[in-house]
Amino acid sequence: MTNKLFTPTTLGALNLRNRLVMAPLTRIRAGQDGVPGDLLVEHYRQRASMGMIITEGTFPILEGRTWIGQPGIETAEQIAGWRRVADAVHAEGGTIVMQIMHGGRISHPEISLTGRTVAPSAIAAPGEIRVPAGKTELPVPHALTLVEIDDIIAGFAAAAANAIEAGLDGVEIHGANGYLLHQFLAPNSNARTDAYGGTPANRARLAIEVVTAVSAAIGSERTGIRVSPEHNIQGALETDPDDLAATYAALADGLAPLGIAFVDVLHQEPAGALAQSFRKVAPVIANTGFGTQTTRAEAIALVEQDVADAAAVGRAAIANPDLAARWLHDTEENAPDASTFYTPGPRGYTDYPTR
Repeated sequence: MTNKLFTPTTLGALNLRNRLVMAPLTRIRAGQDGVPGDLLVEHYRQRASMGMIITEGTFPILEGRTWIGQPGIETAEQIAGWRRVADAVHAEGGTIVMQIMHGGRISHPEISLTGRTVAPSAIAAPGEIRVPAGKTELPVPHALTLVEIDDIIAGFAAAAANAIEAGLDGVEIHGANGYLLHQFLAPNSNARTDAYGGTPANRARLAIEVVTAVSAAIGSERTGIRVSPEHNIQGALETDPDDLAATYAALADGLAPLGIAFVDVLHQEPAGALAQSFRKVAPVIANTGFGTQTTRAEAIALVEQDVADAAAVGRAAIANPDLAARWLHDTEENAPDASTFYTPGPRGYTDYPTR
């Protein structure tokens, strides 16, 4: 009998040949201009046998760029580059959605090239970021005005439309891992006292409005969101259990009427009440990563035990272009080489062997 992980499913308008999803993985190989080139085309083509590919975080506007080498979906050249990626994946029978990611305060003026970074409040994230000259402290960001928040929402919707124009099957809005939408959700990075801060419902407002606008632009059946409640990463801290529960309940309540395709939940307890609360919103893709590699047995159990509708896998997908076949037949895997995760060129990107 075939394990449920290896059976087809649909998430909204997205058809998956199996329930093994390639998690969004930052690889910074799109150059200074953010245009996907031959390397990205080949990388994603190789992994098209996954049930669905979620691309690396892709900036909707230049001010949202977090790293040099990150791809964008703003310019005609970037759209054309992604069209080549989508065509290559579709030629192999695959499904691919774009993760749209605004980094917010996890950036630097030398990266955004706009003279500033932006966030809900003028509070710097802890830590450093790499700019062309080397590492430097993350700067204090500009606190977005209400008019600028409207522009952010419009930017996400335009990026989603660009992704569909490029031939991708859908989009995932990045609301996790300490980036802009998560910065609004987390109480310590959001000190606003207007309609976008102060209460759990207000802090959840921007994520809901972005997903609503994207759903209107491309269809809710092609729209998903990624969340990482309690991840406590990059200075977006959610350490008060009551506030955490109220914030993500407000988010779930705001998303539920939209009928979106999926919620991608990154949480160390996927069977727990917090992660499971999103199943009333949409089908759930579970990701238990948190710095450790998800195993075949864990992914099978998530789906077989009805904890999730699909399982997202990161590092194993980096090292094994044919991961779906290897896991189906329970054969040996390549080990990922972490030293090549963020380096340029094909090594550790397109040169992992298949069986």
